[in-house]
Amino acid sequence: MLNAAHASAWHWSQVGSELNRMRATMLLAEVHALLGFGQSALAYAAEMREYFLRIGAPEWETAFVHVIHAHSAAAAGAREQHISSYEQATAALAAIQDEEEHSIVAKTFDHVPAP
Repeated sequence: MLNAAHASAWHWSQVGSELNRMRATMLLAEVHALLGFGQSALAYAAEMREYFLRIGAPEWETAFVHVIHAHSAAAAGAREQHISSYEQATAALAAIQDEEEHSIVAKTFDHVPAP
């Protein structure tokens, strides 16, 4: 899983747009968080979060940003960031109108420990 995420990130760094690279960074943050690599997860999450919040991403993508940032903060033991991002993720998930998009983001949110 870790190798696949890094291979994806390398691929998009070679042929992708900034959006592709930031989506790959989002994947790296989530995989690092899942594996308990908190510090690297949070570094990737901070980078992608800044980008996606700046560009005004669609609802589903903004929800992913908060979910993955919360997961990364939890893995890193960054309690205040975890609490804040978890609250933002909860609100962003509730705002998703499309049922399929909501379901997809919710499956990722299920991996995030509650503060």
